[in-house]
Amino acid sequence: MDAATLNGHLEKHLRVSTFPVGVRSLPAGAPLPAKAKRPAKDLGVKVAICQSIGFARRYGWTLAFTGEDLSCPIAKAAFGFADRNAYYTSGALADGMYASCRDAGARLEDALDKYDPGEVGAIVVGPLSRIDFAPDTVVVYGNSAQAMRLVNACLFAKGGTVRSQTTGRGDCTELVIRSHRTKEPQFILPCYGDRIFGMTADDEMAFTFPFEMAEEVVKGLEGTHAGGVRYPIPVYLKYQAEFPKSYQELDRLWSEEKK
Repeated sequence: MDAATLNGHLEKHLRVSTFPVGVRSLPAGAPLPAKAKRPAKDLGVKVAICQSIGFARRYGWTLAFTGEDLSCPIAKAAFGFADRNAYYTSGALADGMYASCRDAGARLEDALDKYDPGEVGAIVVGPLSRIDFAPDTVVVYGNSAQAMRLVNACLFAKGGTVRSQTTGRGDCTELVIRSHRTKEPQFILPCYGDRIFGMTADDEMAFTFPFEMAEEVVKGLEGTHAGGVRYPIPVYLKYQAEFPKSYQELDRLWSEEKK
């Protein structure tokens, strides 16, 4: 199944309001997709990774970035584009903001998924419907009900659970690195930066799965849909409403007139 075909199934069953996104981590020296925009060169700004995914899912652009295109220090360090020096590992970045002290901050930094220095040369993101590269990972932003449908789809064939964990910070490492490394589906809580720079709304969350699971996910969406689990979630309407006493009195008077 190609990316565009998968995209059609996702949009049909999930009705998401922004484009599903394909993500690929490229080794050093690998050619970039011909139509990919480079933020620093083509947009005139450096960006955060969550911001790049925002361009892909909202504008339909394909972006390729290296450390030279990134503005976010956490992403530069975690993705191996800059040195994880003593200041970074000390916990100073989180101290007083996300952590009560440097020791707690250091544990937060250590918990983030990371690429080894030089492990990747660039990251490419683009709308699944029109990318010209094979993605490692599919990223879908939606509400909790849409994420639930993807959980249903991933578990349709085998059962079990979808496991996720978060620090509430640096969700780009979960979206890209953890998803690439584990090759497991996961739902992701957008971090503070994703909400500010990626413009992620309060009612949105993300779900990722490896592109190699495309057929399994589609069969799961179709199977659960056939079983009656669908989006939008249907509401129960076969009931008789109760109205205020004054309304009920009018009904009573009408009934008396008929006698």
